[in-house]
Amino acid sequence: MALDVIYVGNAIVDVVAVSDDSFLQEHNVDKGGMNLIDEERALYLSERLENPTKMAGGSAANSAVGMALLGGESGFVGEVAEDGLGHEFVSSLEDTGTAFLGKVTNDGLATARSMIIVTPDAVRSMNTFLGACIQMGPTHLDNLPQADVFYLEGYLFDAPEGPALFAKVAQIAEETGAKLALSLSDAWCVERHFEAFSTFIKDHVSIIFSNEDEARALTGKEYQDAGAEMAGYLDEVIITRGAQGAFIIKGDDSAHVDAAPVGAVIDTTGAGDLFAAGYLYGRARGADATICGKIASALSGEIICHYGARPEANLKALISDLIA
Repeated sequence: MALDVIYVGNAIVDVVAVSDDSFLQEHNVDKGGMNLIDEERALYLSERLENPTKMAGGSAANSAVGMALLGGESGFVGEVAEDGLGHEFVSSLEDTGTAFLGKVTNDGLATARSMIIVTPDAVRSMNTFLGACIQMGPTHLDNLPQADVFYLEGYLFDAPEGPALFAKVAQIAEETGAKLALSLSDAWCVERHFEAFSTFIKDHVSIIFSNEDEARALTGKEYQDAGAEMAGYLDEVIITRGAQGAFIIKGDDSAHVDAAPVGAVIDTTGAGDLFAAGYLYGRARGADATICGKIASALSGEIICHYGARPEANLKALISDLIA
């Protein structure tokens, strides 16, 4: 039996702390984006964060967990080191029913970690040491089970073998008849790899997940025009718009879906990841664009109302009135 989705991405342990804008300014942290840092910078920030919490994270891994907690069949491909954080990462995935299909290595860099600073306006600023993640390459994709969808996170393109890994996933999808989904991850990521991303998307991707900034970076257009342009070469286009909900084009079907926070917005970490999980779960169950969007919005609405990118509510119960 094929898995619903195999997620391929960076295996990162999130170190989450609450602070204010003065902390960002004092320690030269760019607000609201994902800043790639080295191990020295990671240690510098970790020593200055007050009362942080640690949890397994990474964009694609968060999505894989969301899919599993809904009852979907998901797997995750990534790399961690043979260290304490690496074992915690694998255990935390498997505890949710997500299959770990990646590698645990005892040579090379330490397990990746991301210092996530959440300010009172619920904006998260990520400072990521990629560690073992930069050792990801095409060989990580050997001997994978069948899947209906392969999901790539855009951040992986930053790895030395990232482009080769993307090409291998595209080859596997073509050979097996799977759909290829891509999360653009970050507007700066799109800008760093603009030509290669544009070509890869047009040649291989069926389903794209982006926010408004990422869609603008890719097309130079605002969300509706960006969606219309991307729909010319993609089967499904999903553009999240924060508090304004999301815009979805799925074949000949389209939908504007409202945001659905279940309480006060506290931390937006993982909102896009859980949106993608909900959308792909709905899609795997044959739902139309509106229902897929509502499931996705329900999941992201849950995740933004507490700290961290792992759900606290029962996700199956959360969407029980949307899908059988």
